[in-house]
Amino acid sequence: MKSVRDRLLRAFDGLASVLSYGVNPRLINYARLFFNKTYSYAMRRSFKHAGDNFLIYFPAVIMGAENIAIGANFVSYSRLRLETYSEHLGNHYRPRIFIGDNVAMNYDCHIGCINQIVIGNNVLMGSKVHITDHSHGEISRGALATPPALRTLVSKGPVIIEDNVWIGEGVVILAGVRIGENAIIGANAVVTKDIPRNCVAGGIPARVIRSLDEES
Repeated sequence: MKSVRDRLLRAFDGLASVLSYGVNPRLINYARLFFNKTYSYAMRRSFKHAGDNFLIYFPAVIMGAENIAIGANFVSYSRLRLETYSEHLGNHYRPRIFIGDNVAMNYDCHIGCINQIVIGNNVLMGSKVHITDHSHGEISRGALATPPALRTLVSKGPVIIEDNVWIGEGVVILAGVRIGENAIIGANAVVTKDIPRNCVAGGIPARVIRSLDEES
């Protein structure tokens, strides 16, 4: 059985090699872009607002799009999760996500909201960035009696990301945080408190490691 499979795989490899001579990689890229443009036009109709030059690469998971407003020139690469929750376990919320102009998100970004998340203009995100304004239950000894999936969603406050912020790969931004204008958040940081404008922050939990306001 293994030898039959190996022969089939070699045959497929040979056929693919021959056919590849007639395929222009540039045409493949154009076809991919055309598909994702079509996919984006279909997706954008569900949002509260989506500006011009809206592009989301397939696949994406969008929940509660009616609570999400996005500005012009938005682009997100594959496997975006953009989710608002108006109801969970019988509890009701009024979630709102506002995304400004010229925002770019790389692969595998995840934004979850029950309260409010605001992302300013010209914000750039690396891959695997997670932004949330809530958690499953309160962090207390009493909460341990309930399984995590059955705990009430709790928000400690909105997340505000101001203009021109650069968020590195693998960053986690938690509830009740404001990141100031022009800040840079280093890869894999966990942001639990406010980050001032014009600074570089990193670490777990994130702290300011360089302030450009203090430099001449």
